[in-house]
Amino acid sequence: MRRAASQLPEGKEGKGLPPVERWEPDFCGELDMEIKADGTWFYMGTPIGRPALVRLFSTVLRKDADGKTYLVTPVEKIAIRVEDAHFNAVEMHVSGEGETQVLTFRTNVGDVVEAGEQHPLRFVTDSETGGFKPYILVRGRLEALISRAVMYDLAALGEELMIDGKLMFALRSNGRIFPVMPVEQLQ
Repeated sequence: MRRAASQLPEGKEGKGLPPVERWEPDFCGELDMEIKADGTWFYMGTPIGRPALVRLFSTVLRKDADGKTYLVTPVEKIAIRVEDAHFNAVEMHVSGEGETQVLTFRTNVGDVVEAGEQHPLRFVTDSETGGFKPYILVRGRLEALISRAVMYDLAALGEELMIDGKLMFALRSNGRIFPVMPVEQLQ
């Protein structure tokens, strides 16, 4: 997790993200930019190869109530496409255990978040494979798909817990319990 802080430009460690949720500029159209499911950003069909540029774009990203994702500045709002999630969670750190366990995730663009009340986990069953896809809310309505390698580590932390009278496979973090699926569906 220290890598995320070390990747920030000199003197930027304490600087927060732009307040994109407070900006309400005019819509300026669509841009041929897409975030693929593997976290790769494309512009006009070509991958953006500069990680610093991707990190910069990620700081002005916003998903609105209309379900669309935009790059937002104080003066313009431009729609982009997102294949699955806005980010990928590529690293996880576990501290504590049981009820005091905290799961901390780092995204491919350097965000670091602890799963809990402000950053809930959610799980979706993939209609094609039948497997589950875990996500964590990063900020606003922007989520990170938890990468396959991290997902296996996450699944190893699961517990069988009784939730609302049903035995569930679930995860804990920051005092919250996140149900994954009924135990009877585990394969």
